[in-house]
Amino acid sequence: MELRSISTTNAPKAIGPYSQAIAAKGAKESGLIFCSGQLGIDPATGNLVEGVREQAERALKNLAAVLESEGLALDRIAKTTIFLVDMADFAVVNEVYATFFSGSFPARSTIQVAGLPKGGLVEIEAIAVR
Repeated sequence: MELRSISTTNAPKAIGPYSQAIAAKGAKESGLIFCSGQLGIDPATGNLVEGVREQAERALKNLAAVLESEGLALDRIAKTTIFLVDMADFAVVNEVYATFFSGSFPARSTIQVAGLPKGGLVEIEAIAVR
């Protein structure tokens, strides 16, 4: 299987030794896109935006930017995983999440974690289909 790294300046740079996303099979016409978790980081400033609602919105916009760099949209996402520092934020993140998708929602898992990089409140990763 061939793997290809995906990177765009329209989403925050990776803050560690990982890619923004990886295309499996390498062919532009088919395959899966594994998107690394996106925090609510503004790509223009490199800083987290304030508040869980704003971080969820920014994380989803960052995921969209990564997919758009490959000519794809959020409707190509098959599965997401949401990481929350506080499960009390679940309803707010759900509310934001619902505004980014129409029709069939992707399969999803939501997990509470002890902490996220840069003090983030929410991180969202995705697997998309070409």
